[in-house]
Amino acid sequence: MTTIPALALAGRSLRISRRQPDALITALMLPVMLMLIFVYFFGGAIDTGTQYVTYVVPGAMLLCAGFGAASTAVSVADDMKNGVIDRFRSRNIGGIPILAAHVTASVLRNLVSTTLVLAVALAIGFRPQASAPAFLAAAALLVAYITAISWLAATLGLLAKSPEAAGGFTFLMMFLPYPSSAFVPIDTMPSWLHGFAEHQPLTPVIESLRALLLDQPPGNAPWVALTWCAAIATVSMTLAATLFNRRTR
Repeated sequence: MTTIPALALAGRSLRISRRQPDALITALMLPVMLMLIFVYFFGGAIDTGTQYVTYVVPGAMLLCAGFGAASTAVSVADDMKNGVIDRFRSRNIGGIPILAAHVTASVLRNLVSTTLVLAVALAIGFRPQASAPAFLAAAALLVAYITAISWLAATLGLLAKSPEAAGGFTFLMMFLPYPSSAFVPIDTMPSWLHGFAEHQPLTPVIESLRALLLDQPPGNAPWVALTWCAAIATVSMTLAATLFNRRTR
């Protein structure tokens, strides 16, 4: 056999995830715990013009995706370190299928974890008003975002020299939801932070999800969000292919 379908390699990545229950539980439970902390500890002190759980859910889902993508960077770095890449290359498997498998597994894991976040949000009072087309649009945007940051995580995994370093490199993805409209309105932040918070990639994704799930006019936010996702994915895929070839020459 000279090639192995990316889905088979993705299955391998998912099986590896099952053998790391501590990391899997952390990726699943930490975003839920953070959402509960924000809703019950801080929500009463934050004026968002609506019930706080309604405001915070889109940001919690993206925070969850960030935690999930971090494990992709660690998995890629581990593959590059433990010699399994040489075995794949001996079977004529290129870098893109290997990395695409990690990304596919990341998307599947993140869909499970974001579904869990949404289920907990529904249990504590979140009531989406989306029509079926709006809900499907929100789901498609979320998948696009997860795919983009999973490719970014794979690139960071290739840049890192060890799985531990890869985990550190993904800090930025887990930090970005905070200086955005995820947890508080941007106009409550210091004025010097407004420009970054308004124009960083996560804000249009969050605003789009919030509008679509609550049946509000999203304006051009979804198109800006999709542009960011496409740009991140394209740049990350190009860099990942280059880095993979360089490290396996």
